[in-house]
Amino acid sequence: MPPSAFAYASVLLWAVAAGLFAAYAALVAQRVTYVTLADGRRQERRLPLVFRLLLPLSPNVEKLFRGPSLAAVRDRVGAMLASGGFDGLLAPWEYLSLKLLLPLCLGPFWVLGAHLALRDGGPRTAGLFPPVALLGVLLLYMWPLLWLRAAVRRRQTAIVRALPFVLDLLTLSVEAGLDFMSALQRCTERPAVDPLTEELLRVVRETQVGTPRREALRGLARRVALPDVKSLVGALVQADELGVSVGAILRVQADQIRQRRFERAEKLANEAPVKLLGPLVLFIFPSVFLVLLGPILFRVAGQA
Repeated sequence: MPPSAFAYASVLLWAVAAGLFAAYAALVAQRVTYVTLADGRRQERRLPLVFRLLLPLSPNVEKLFRGPSLAAVRDRVGAMLASGGFDGLLAPWEYLSLKLLLPLCLGPFWVLGAHLALRDGGPRTAGLFPPVALLGVLLLYMWPLLWLRAAVRRRQTAIVRALPFVLDLLTLSVEAGLDFMSALQRCTERPAVDPLTEELLRVVRETQVGTPRREALRGLARRVALPDVKSLVGALVQADELGVSVGAILRVQADQIRQRRFERAEKLANEAPVKLLGPLVLFIFPSVFLVLLGPILFRVAGQA
């Protein structure tokens, strides 16, 4: 076969492969993934597109992460996935597989792109290629961890914001005559489901299938992994063991959580001037000087 014909055939095959991959990526991007809540409702929850593209390859490396030597790692990953709200959508071994597949599948493209971008700079940029290539591959390996930590922080922030209001509603319901589990179920009967409502739904369903209330509440504290929730669960469990009024405990906990919330808000407000100092020095001051001195400098440069 002549070289020109071989080149044309290679280009055609690569174009077909790129078109098929683009069609597959578009199909995966349109697919909606859900998590099933404790009451049977489904809620949309999306993984990053790159994760969804690589997940079908995870069974190929499943054996590497299923062994007993990684049981502790899988437990920690499973706890983080539960805290982030991806329990049941992404298995721990699938998450660990993604950490391996991302640098293996996307690393060569990053290295090739870095090589093409730095090769035209001559000897000055040739020395930058190894650290740039290594940094890109390392970031691809760390991407799942960074994404999961961000998801956990967003979910915990939403729970912290909703917790005082839910505690107030629980307190009013218990003091009005409802028992604690009935009041908890009443708090979950709402069309819009936020992260805290998801966790309370799970507690209610676990107690309905026979799990002791103490264990269901301790499971809530383990999944959420927030100091406020751990303190609340500890107080409720202790009240259940000692026979103390749950309404009084809820009112005290609601006041304490709201006070800690105000303290966090004051801390953030005190930190704001320090955080604004960097943008002020880097962007605002130079802009002001440019606006004030720009016409003068332009006139001086024209006269010179």
